[in-house]
Amino acid sequence: MLFFAKNRVTLLWTASVLILSGLAASGEAKAQATPIKHVVVIFQENVSFDHYFATYPQALNTPSDPAGTPQFTALPNTPSVNGLGPAGSNTTLLTHNPNSAQAYRLSPADAVTCDNDNAYDAEQLAADKGLQDQYPQATSAQPTATNTATQKPCDANLAMAYYDGNTVTALWNYAQHYAMSDNFYGTEFGTTVMGHLNLLSGQTHVNVTGNPANDPKPVTGFVQNGSVIANVSSALEDCPSKNEPTVTMTSKNVGDLLNQQNVTWGWFYGDFPTAPTTKGGTCPSAYNNHYDPFQYYASTANPHHLPPSSIAAIGTSGDQANHQYGLGSLTAALNGGTLPSVVFIKAPSTQTGHPQKSDPLSEQEFLVWTINELQASPFWKDMAIFITYDDSDGWYDHALAPVVNESLDPAYDHQCAGPLAATAYNDRCGYGPRLPLLVISPFAKRNYVDSALTDQTSVLRFIETNFGLDYIDGPTAPPAGQASFDRIAGSLGGLFDFVDAPNTRPLVLNPATGVVMTSN
Repeated sequence: MLFFAKNRVTLLWTASVLILSGLAASGEAKAQATPIKHVVVIFQENVSFDHYFATYPQALNTPSDPAGTPQFTALPNTPSVNGLGPAGSNTTLLTHNPNSAQAYRLSPADAVTCDNDNAYDAEQLAADKGLQDQYPQATSAQPTATNTATQKPCDANLAMAYYDGNTVTALWNYAQHYAMSDNFYGTEFGTTVMGHLNLLSGQTHVNVTGNPANDPKPVTGFVQNGSVIANVSSALEDCPSKNEPTVTMTSKNVGDLLNQQNVTWGWFYGDFPTAPTTKGGTCPSAYNNHYDPFQYYASTANPHHLPPSSIAAIGTSGDQANHQYGLGSLTAALNGGTLPSVVFIKAPSTQTGHPQKSDPLSEQEFLVWTINELQASPFWKDMAIFITYDDSDGWYDHALAPVVNESLDPAYDHQCAGPLAATAYNDRCGYGPRLPLLVISPFAKRNYVDSALTDQTSVLRFIETNFGLDYIDGPTAPPAGQASFDRIAGSLGGLFDFVDAPNTRPLVLNPATGVVMTSN
């Protein structure tokens, strides 16, 4: 269940899991497996690992960048990552790349880019059975499209572009002072909705049902063999996305598991409407139901977008908001001393980092403001903040994960080749592209890079383990075809140090530049 027990920290982590398993079997009350009492997951949009960390920890610091561009110098003894190599080298994947175009650096002046293709099949075609050499052809933005910032045609080789610490400065500084992974992957190839569903349930298949009576749009190409392979909308929503088929997910999700153990939790989304809505009524244009995946499950949906009945009710079960909130409720809970034990945070669409809709500088502002506030709260002393992403947007990444779930759909599968396991469904090929993952916590190892194999459901598994929850499919082996990925997820325990005294001094960054204002 938990892998890579290489040191005493991970051994202690594994031992705590065994203790929890025994308590669960005996029916006694469960306790937290670690000192962490508050888990915060900030789930951002559409970034591959190499897109943000290709040359970490070396930034170019070029004079040709815009005036005021932050200069980045790594701390002594900063570990390297599995990236494209140091900037300026002529022997790395930066200059000797198997793709038809070489990787190239974007400066802060290039913050707003076009959107690439992150389709389930396109990302597999880019991987080219492990050669990782078809990104310009398979996922790059179409040159017939237009960059909204420059009003120029999109670059046909855009998927090969990357940023460094002169633009994604805050993320590089967080990596300097806390821990990051360079071997973390999307659970499957594909899109926003798929990444969100996997984060919550490790599933894109179980009991997915279309609603043709209410929505005549065909599901072909969106749902294949019962598995979601493209962005679809929730049939439970008053405010579904337009021009998409609607579905309902009826598998369990982590919210159900948290409710069973009376653990408080909530999904806090910046564009979540704060006023009640009605089916077919007027909904805020900024709201995107792809960004609130709990809305796809009847047990955790707040279809009418009802506000919490009180500050004290935020995170609790039985309230009309049903754990789905705007970011104002997060601020209220922090100020009111009632922060839930598990917090999922989704930025407003303009600050998720999603290409064309957002950019790394707007994303940085949101991340830093949010993390500064969390670190200033009394909850910081026993908190773990995870920053990760829903999918890669088709950005180039040279690393390839092993296939842990085969799929044999000839119309859409190119990376997976079978055989199909008894506990697998078609159109769930994974692991998918490599994504960034950082952990910010008093218990995080400092300036540390972990290379244990993990995926989006490792975050789910961390929550399950820490709070003594079952797997999504239950404590026993699942029936054929029902296997959620959390059961095989690698451990994130290697990112933490639960032995030495925690470092509770906050790291305060400047939201506009990402530079360090107060070091920890």
